[in-house]
Amino acid sequence: MDPLAPDPTERLARARADLRMGVPVVLRDGAGAALVLAAETVTPARLVALRALGPGAALAITAWRAETLKAPAYDGDLARIALPPDAGPDWVRQVADPADDLRMPMKGPFRSLRDGDAALHRAALRLTKSARLLPAALVLPLAHAGALAVAHDLTMISAAAALDANLSPLRAVVSARVPLDLAESGRLHIFRPEDGAEEHYAVEIGDPDRAQPVLTRLHSACFTGDVLGSLKCDCGPQLRGALRQMGEQGAGVLLYLNQEGRGIGLANKMRAYALQDQGFDTVEANHRLGFEDDERDFRIGAAILRRLGFGAVRLMTNNPAKLARMAECGIAVVERVPLRVGGTAQNAHYLATKAAKSGHLL
Repeated sequence: MDPLAPDPTERLARARADLRMGVPVVLRDGAGAALVLAAETVTPARLVALRALGPGAALAITAWRAETLKAPAYDGDLARIALPPDAGPDWVRQVADPADDLRMPMKGPFRSLRDGDAALHRAALRLTKSARLLPAALVLPLAHAGALAVAHDLTMISAAAALDANLSPLRAVVSARVPLDLAESGRLHIFRPEDGAEEHYAVEIGDPDRAQPVLTRLHSACFTGDVLGSLKCDCGPQLRGALRQMGEQGAGVLLYLNQEGRGIGLANKMRAYALQDQGFDTVEANHRLGFEDDERDFRIGAAILRRLGFGAVRLMTNNPAKLARMAECGIAVVERVPLRVGGTAQNAHYLATKAAKSGHLL
């Protein structure tokens, strides 16, 4: 292998970046291959160029988005909507983005494809999700896609790489002492995934005994709550409440995982907020966007705990899913420590939804 050439993991990072900028990528699966454009970033010129390559382009959307649009999802977890001859970038984005669903409820009729393999479409959707874009992609199967990638200098990756559910190895970058208002004996550890995704952080309070269960909080990044003090969620109070309790006890580890908006990214989280303003709850908003209830990967937290030398925790959470994920990853949860803070008049419905639909123990 050429030591100067990108390896499959590095090509995956390139593919995500390309889609975010509106550059097409090529996905291959065995003898098949396809040109892929993210629906959110498609441009008029590139859509025209895609059409010129031949017929058969489809807009892949998740089953959740298809349910909202009343489009049959013959492939189970996704629908392949045939691209109409006169459809432009605005049509593509309107199908992908639910922002105007209530104003323009009749977007169809749609023709969902039944025949053919949906593996490349499934990989394309996974790739758009990991790029923190709307989960919708234009996919054009092409026999000569490999040659096309070479001719136009496009990133080409395997569908298996796009679908890979394995956790990217984390590399410890640096740690340094950071005295905190709520815990002066703070130390911040930075961990960087090898696949080019967002870095994650561990805030270590004091000098916890690695042989004993450590007071731990898995906290997902929340720019609006943690930084801006948003009243729509309880994230900021939970962050500060956990650090305060760790400071009072003299030891603890807060994992700050960059999985904003339950793993859909800040832009999509704001799209969900806009849908909530239309009357949908947090779970319904995610589904209308095409996402699952929760797209986070808590294996990241377990991996960081092991890198820090911990095997058992007293987990500060109201979320039973976190308890289950830690146990599945080999981290013993000897105690659940409730963290009931941050209720406001503005987030009462949000908290009730978390309890009713996500099983949070509030």
